Amino acid sequence: MATKHFTPTLRMASAARRGLRLREKFNRGGAQVGVDRAHQLAERRDVSEADVKAMHSFFARHAVDKDTATHKWDSDSDPSAGFIAWLLWGGDAGKAWADAKAKALDA
Repeated sequence: MATKHFTPTLRMASAARRGLRLREKFNRGGAQVGVDRAHQLAERRDVSEADVKAMHSFFARHAVDKDTATHKWDSDSDPSAGFIAWLLWGGDAGKAWADAKAKALDA
């Protein structure tokens, strides 16, 4: 059976580009794997089944980052590291997309 590939949405690409800009400006948020993912999404390069599962897993693990006590979620002036990382993986649009794709792949 052939491996499926999926194209990231424009909203995911936009979130990834925002995350890359904020990471550059504030020098925080996301590991190299997140930076690599952001470039993939920003360029709208195909996402494999394994990538979808990794994204789904990332968002499940990092939802708690929204409860940060330092810096701010959804801020361009003082963003938390967790928020920047979230954007690198496609932001809220990426979460919804990865959750839907992962559910479809499991069906």
